Amino acid sequence: MSIAGKKALLTGGLGSLGRAQAKRLAADGARVTILEHPDMADGAARAAQLGAGYIACDLNDLASAQALVEAEAASAGGFDILINNAALIINRPYEAFSLQEYEDQIRVNSSAAFALSVVCAKAMKERRWGKIINFTSITLRGMLDGYVPYVASKGAMLGLTKSLARELGPFGVCVNAVAPGAIVSEAEERVFGHKAAEYSQWVIDHQSLKTRIPPEAVAELVCFLASPASDMITGQNIGIDGGW
Repeated sequence: MSIAGKKALLTGGLGSLGRAQAKRLAADGARVTILEHPDMADGAARAAQLGAGYIACDLNDLASAQALVEAEAASAGGFDILINNAALIINRPYEAFSLQEYEDQIRVNSSAAFALSVVCAKAMKERRWGKIINFTSITLRGMLDGYVPYVASKGAMLGLTKSLARELGPFGVCVNAVAPGAIVSEAEERVFGHKAAEYSQWVIDHQSLKTRIPPEAVAELVCFLASPASDMITGQNIGIDGGW
């Protein structure tokens, strides 16, 4: 069921998972706008290569993010699909995080999803249709050390998904979360690059499916949740982890 002509806002759209989603959405005919941090080198050009529009935005500044998206939404005639994919992820013992670092991850990884949902839901409610797709994580199962702020932020994202689904349901707006497992990505390389082979084997040992998950697999799930095929699914946290 097509999303041709639907307008989608994708945060963090130039990372590994984001690029795969942008390509898949565009292949299905969606008009994609990528929101990415201003420090991303050649962000506008890279978005254009994906056939997407571009907003340079620091999600740490929630008021500014809302204003930028509000202006873009007004220009575009409102967004039909919002994908809250952007996230900060840092691995270190909990006591080594400063309060500021903890708050930064909460703000970017979950508070920003609330801020943008408030803006984007306006047009969705008027149209009586819309899709908000959030990202949680397999780390919510508590099997990994060193991710306290990240896991806390993803717990907040799960609560946001459940509660927004209830409030927006009467307007025909679906709100769901995707919970990826260990996805082959640049973020993984950044965190585990010094022991990549050891980490990859650990993942395979724990998964039921004995192959690594590519970003494109996550993009397929996101596109399903963005489409009318999922119109009766809301408030769900859907795992894509190869079976742990």
